[in-house]
Amino acid sequence: MSSALHHFDQLPEEVRTRLFHRPPQPFDRSAPREQLAHALGATLYVPATRADLAGTIRRRRDDGVLSMVIDLEDAVADDAVQHAIDAATTALAELADAADPLPLLFIRPRTTAETAELLDHLGDGARALTGVVLPKFTAAAGGAALAAIADRAPSYQLYAMPVLETPEIVYRETRDEQLAGISDVLREYRERVLAVRIGATDMSALFGIRRDRDLTIYDVHVVAETISAIVNRLGRADGSGFVVTGPVWEYFADHERMFRPLLRATPFERNHAARFREQLVGRDLDGLLRETALDRANGLHGKTVIHPSHVAAVHALSAVTHEEYEDALDIVGGEAGGVGASSYRNKMNEMKPHRNWARQTLIRADVFGVTRPDVGFVDLLTALVEGR
Repeated sequence: MSSALHHFDQLPEEVRTRLFHRPPQPFDRSAPREQLAHALGATLYVPATRADLAGTIRRRRDDGVLSMVIDLEDAVADDAVQHAIDAATTALAELADAADPLPLLFIRPRTTAETAELLDHLGDGARALTGVVLPKFTAAAGGAALAAIADRAPSYQLYAMPVLETPEIVYRETRDEQLAGISDVLREYRERVLAVRIGATDMSALFGIRRDRDLTIYDVHVVAETISAIVNRLGRADGSGFVVTGPVWEYFADHERMFRPLLRATPFERNHAARFREQLVGRDLDGLLRETALDRANGLHGKTVIHPSHVAAVHALSAVTHEEYEDALDIVGGEAGGVGASSYRNKMNEMKPHRNWARQTLIRADVFGVTRPDVGFVDLLTALVEGR
């Protein structure tokens, strides 16, 4: 069986044909690093203690979850750590020998310092992994973990995804020095770093904050300021930066609302999907959709999720619209620079300032596809949720 993965492959072929002008292209772990980082999409965290872990990973893949993290850190109680490690080892050994394609699979050790020990414990099962998520990453501890990953996988590409969430990064007086040190470490191991992740929950905890589901992380200013600093230092599009992913959205059940929903009714009414909108609002997915849109506006790609219901929302917003695609092609084709009206005749495309945006958009178009001109976000999300 092919090892290739396709986003939206859970949809029937006739539905994909109806929705996409250019369908998502296949990819696997051997894809170029930047393409693979954009292909992560919604990365689902799963406790290593989950019953039938290997089966859960397969079922989630079939549901369209193409990047997952086996979590040994926050999701595992202190007295269950060894059980979790043993369960992860067993599951990965099974998956490493499987014939069916695996999602992009990562493991998060208890601490970054335990990376080498964990990889040694996993043994040959580590072949099932695309990489390791490094929690509470610092300049001091990060280099040894990155070296361990490189040393233990000399014959195949095993990536790292550091998580930035420590006080040294959040507190203003130490942030610049810490980010400079992290930048130096990541640059040394650039080919091993797939993406940089943001731990907004740990950042909020430093101030005793837990954002309400009616708000986005960008309404929590001390965290938003830190995200901005991380993107400024590590997300630059000049060749020195990395893909930086969006922080976790932690809500998935309905509640009594204080503020108005964040989804406009008009697009849903136009698609005769008013009841579907009510369902999204009831499950707090309007907040997730709003935050995901703000992630993109602030230079982040993909998102950490903790519930399977979040994946469709993130992926629906990851597909490239036909208008975006046409703009990106025009900009990339304008080698001589200058400015021109878009083919949709509703904006000006500046060939040089918009070139980095266009390049990233075309990478996203490869892995998430390009929707047809008459297909909107509501059409795609409805198909993903309802399977038609």
